[in-house]
Amino acid sequence: MTALHLSLRQLQVFTAVARSGSTTAASEAIALSQSATSSALKQLERLLGQPLFDRVGKRLQLNENGRSLLPRALALLDGAADVQALARRRDVQAQALRIGASTTLGSYVLPDLLARFYAQQQAAAAPSWASRLSIANTAQICRAVARFELDIGLIEGPCHEPDLAVQPWLRDELLIVAAPSHALLAEPRRPPSLQQLREQLWLLREPGAGTREATDQWLLPQLHAYQRSVELNSSEAIKRLAVAGLGLACLSRWVLADALAAGQLQVLATPLPARSRPCYWVRHRGKQSTPALQAFIALLGEAAAGKAGAQSGRKPASAAASSSRRKASAKP
Repeated sequence: MTALHLSLRQLQVFTAVARSGSTTAASEAIALSQSATSSALKQLERLLGQPLFDRVGKRLQLNENGRSLLPRALALLDGAADVQALARRRDVQAQALRIGASTTLGSYVLPDLLARFYAQQQAAAAPSWASRLSIANTAQICRAVARFELDIGLIEGPCHEPDLAVQPWLRDELLIVAAPSHALLAEPRRPPSLQQLREQLWLLREPGAGTREATDQWLLPQLHAYQRSVELNSSEAIKRLAVAGLGLACLSRWVLADALAAGQLQVLATPLPARSRPCYWVRHRGKQSTPALQAFIALLGEAAAGKAGAQSGRKPASAAASSSRRKASAKP
């Protein structure tokens, strides 16, 4: 067996410098002196026989060697952390999980899943139990999974991280809504023209959000641009502004369900085709499975099967609206 000369501490220093861009900031992040941090990095580069960073002023930027090493180092450190946790408490390791979700899934789908996961794992009977949930936009969740900061991510938009395995999961329907008092709802039998839609104030998620990417893919080929818009990083805030009558919103049916049921918002019939988007779960290809992760992935499969059955008998909102208009126009 080949003798190993690299240490986990050296790899920890390397990843900390890669994230922060300096040995000073890295030393603070890993509670090590700046001189010890610099020494560990130099030892690692000497053992590998190649530099890992380009020195640009006071900043350290990963070079090609460093970019190649980074995902491998992260995978090794993640596995070491699992071993350490397993040595401390096997029952806690069997339960603990770091889950990330983009904002719509994290706020409207994941709570029920976590409740079911908690019950199935009998976590309530465990002497101690710790999991962590992070909610952010799709791009941020994918980056965190790629860095092994999260075990699994649930996302609403495409994943652009090449080291992640992507599994299709649920489908979500996008709806264009407005307050009942909005001018475009004054004549419900006459859908607004594309020109009228272009002239509206659109309430939009920020770039990087899965909802924004899906909205752009749906609307921009027809509208070409948002002539007037307000960007927010919260779907809930967008919904409340739409209820207040500020403008049009394009959001998930999951987000809008309560406001539609209460009559605070109405679906706007448009000449655009119905739109649904796929949701996915992602994990790093190098991530080692734990009992908790395996159980959670199985639960995601059960949820997908249940949603598919529930949605099979429901018409899309635009189809239902078109049917209602045809029935209304047929009346004498």
